[in-house]
Amino acid sequence: MATKATSRRVSRASSDAGHGRPLAGAVAVVAGATRGAGRGIARALGEAGALVYCTGRSVKGRPSPYKRPETIDETAAMIKDAGGTAVPIRVDHTIEADVRALFARIDRKHKRLDILVNSIAGEDPMMRQWGSFWKADLKNADAVFRQALTSHIITAKHAAPIMIRNGRGLIVEVTESDVFAAGGNPMSQTVKLALKGLALNMAAEVKANGVAAVAITPGFLRSESMLQHLGVTEANWRDAGRKDPNFLESESPIFVGRAVAALAGDPGVLEHTGQLLSSWELSRRYGFTDYDGRRPDWGRLAIDWSVLPPPLIDLFRTGLDLQHAWLTTLADRTRSFRDKMPPK
Repeated sequence: MATKATSRRVSRASSDAGHGRPLAGAVAVVAGATRGAGRGIARALGEAGALVYCTGRSVKGRPSPYKRPETIDETAAMIKDAGGTAVPIRVDHTIEADVRALFARIDRKHKRLDILVNSIAGEDPMMRQWGSFWKADLKNADAVFRQALTSHIITAKHAAPIMIRNGRGLIVEVTESDVFAAGGNPMSQTVKLALKGLALNMAAEVKANGVAAVAITPGFLRSESMLQHLGVTEANWRDAGRKDPNFLESESPIFVGRAVAALAGDPGVLEHTGQLLSSWELSRRYGFTDYDGRRPDWGRLAIDWSVLPPPLIDLFRTGLDLQHAWLTTLADRTRSFRDKMPPK
């Protein structure tokens, strides 16, 4: 976990990075701004000048159900310390009444919503188990889908009408990996795949209204829980490279945050709508860096596979081969079906 001193250094680096405030006047909601990618995205949107509503269940005096110390209040304080503007609001995004009240409040106050980032339950402990589908423990399956998928749909449902009315906006679904596959168990695999498809389907519905929807993945993310798992802090994270050399190409949560901020500030963002994007590809396009000036590029990394057991590598290889065949066939079918449609 990052120390307060490290957080202050990151804040100063963020505010002094010379990025300007291209999102000044914009209103953003980061659902799941408590920790990890959500916290990094909230902070980056704040440094770019947006007013950021930081929502989630973990607030001061009401700790995380995950038994973690981070709160949305801390995230908002980090944004304010770096010169930004943030409002923490406790919202359980699985409860539609909570979500409806959040966006009604924002609409009354601002009459606009420019950015929604859905980063809810990305590190839910119920999705941590690994194993084959025929060995999966399904006792929490319904809860996983409610917490990590239905919550995203509820939140997008109540954000979209404001954007559609105003003819502009960006909806971002935070997911895992820049291919269809994702590791874990049947529940987590289904959630990560579904979030990519959700962005694609939403994009088709709202494009004509000037609203973009995308899915985005970070690379090897130095979230608070990952740092703790590897026994390091943000101040000495490179020490974990002795355990896993791939970690030396990792990124802080600010990096994927700057990817979202760059997208939100791009007048041509509709060119990306419906796509599955990554922090490193967007860094190549827009030229932003991590808070320390690095530009980690997970896509160009020569991965050190020696840290993984051979059966797991074989599983990845088989899965990617099948995925490539599946997508190739689907591309052909899609083109054929599109050719049968009347001209626009």
